[in-house]
Amino acid sequence: MQLGFHGATTMLADLETDVVASAHAGFGALELWAAKVDRFLADHSLADLRMLFQGHGVVPLTLNSIEFIAFREDEYARIQARCRELCKIAQAIGCPTVVVVPSPTPDRDLPWADAVAEYVRVLRDLSDIAGPYGVKLAFEFLGFGWCSVRTPRAAQQIVAATDRANVGMVLDAAHFYGGGGLLSEIAALDPVRIFAFHLDDLEDGPKEAITDATRVLPGMGVAPLTEICARLRGIDYDGPCSIELFRPEYWAWDPKVTAVRAREAAVKVLSPYFSIV
Repeated sequence: MQLGFHGATTMLADLETDVVASAHAGFGALELWAAKVDRFLADHSLADLRMLFQGHGVVPLTLNSIEFIAFREDEYARIQARCRELCKIAQAIGCPTVVVVPSPTPDRDLPWADAVAEYVRVLRDLSDIAGPYGVKLAFEFLGFGWCSVRTPRAAQQIVAATDRANVGMVLDAAHFYGGGGLLSEIAALDPVRIFAFHLDDLEDGPKEAITDATRVLPGMGVAPLTEICARLRGIDYDGPCSIELFRPEYWAWDPKVTAVRAREAAVKVLSPYFSIV
């Protein structure tokens, strides 16, 4: 399993710091937070971005993300343009995947079949944009109550109906637990269609109260990480994994310390099930 750090875990740091911290901690890969890439490219070239990674022996794992891709006709041209922009960046630096995120539920009475149809339409269109760049799109369900796609079963149904080789999904441990996903749903997933695994944990509390800020280092919370990893191993998943934590407490730490602690926690959780690189 290719293990990477994640730019959301050090949100206040810049991209250069994320790359340096990743290398310092022994990560060979980094999931890029797109806003940090934007800031870097405001006064650097794509060649500079490529050299930043090469100079530190870190590879770009995934580019995260294009948010709220559906039910937004008035803003859809901007979503298409952002997809094209991020795919161009990903191609230039050898990053294989861009994450795309579902939208809030627009209407509580919306039939599920209509939601599926909307996401299939959008994902096929974005797939057509990403395809010429050789970039994959990873659709990430969110466990929050307001989100229109909250479980791996729901995400897999949409990905399967989209039926594009460059469209898969993200399995995020915190969103899996918070959204009420069942372990049996993981056993039913196609590992080829899981383009990324986000390893994170959650504070003990009502699932209805989860936020990005209630995430904690893997193994410090209540998410069933052992069972999740066992189920992923059981379907022969061996794809990329990154440590995605949005906790403001961690943002205040020295990024190198954060990266070291994140890798130590991740290896402890993952090593019984995966060979880590």
